Amino acid sequence: MNMELIKPDWPAPANVRAFTTTRVGGYSKGAWSSMNLGLNCGDDPCAVHRNREKLRSQLPAEPLWLRQAHGVQIATHSRASGEEPVADGVVSTLPAQVCAVLTADCLPVLFCNRSGTRVAAAHAGWRGLAQGVLQATVRQLEEEPGEIMAWLGPAIGPKAYPVGEDVRQAFPEEQGIHFRKDGDRWLLDLYGVARLMLSQVGVTSVYGGHFCTHSNSKRFYSYRRDGVTGRMATVICLLEH
Repeated sequence: MNMELIKPDWPAPANVRAFTTTRVGGYSKGAWSSMNLGLNCGDDPCAVHRNREKLRSQLPAEPLWLRQAHGVQIATHSRASGEEPVADGVVSTLPAQVCAVLTADCLPVLFCNRSGTRVAAAHAGWRGLAQGVLQATVRQLEEEPGEIMAWLGPAIGPKAYPVGEDVRQAFPEEQGIHFRKDGDRWLLDLYGVARLMLSQVGVTSVYGGHFCTHSNSKRFYSYRRDGVTGRMATVICLLEH
């Protein structure tokens, strides 16, 4: 079965290659069926490596995989990178360097500049958003914010993400418009929070944000829904001119 790729609906330069995988088209079995790309979620490593080889066939190079920590550390891609950096975002300014993040409800965000010389990927769960991972990624791009566009990939939707008061208190007061009271809990709109935070640092060309990983079990992994599950990859790179 072929991999299913979701391509950003944004006006990126022609030399920018970007997409998100779904759970469709891989070799994993059981709870991880089938295109699981995460090595640290209990799946058979052999199946994951086969899935990663399949992903690699769509790309000019192997992605730089991160050890994601729900923080704000942003790595700079280097061809000499030997180990997986502990980071929740990665920036590249050279062709054939693939930036990647893994998610299963958290928000993957891709960035590129209008001239097609800088790209980045960020992993933004609620902890990373609250700490400023998107703002940190924009700073690491070292580009005028008005020249940057962003795409919000598949994440848990605003009707499916109940959180506690502790999560609400972790965000600035102005983010309150993206929390909706639901009994003794709050429903959090990750997409809305991300858009507001990006606009506050001058990134107003923001696309995507129309998915819900929790509500579509055939297409997406969801940790909130399933607990034991796989991971999807959201990748971006510059192609050789």
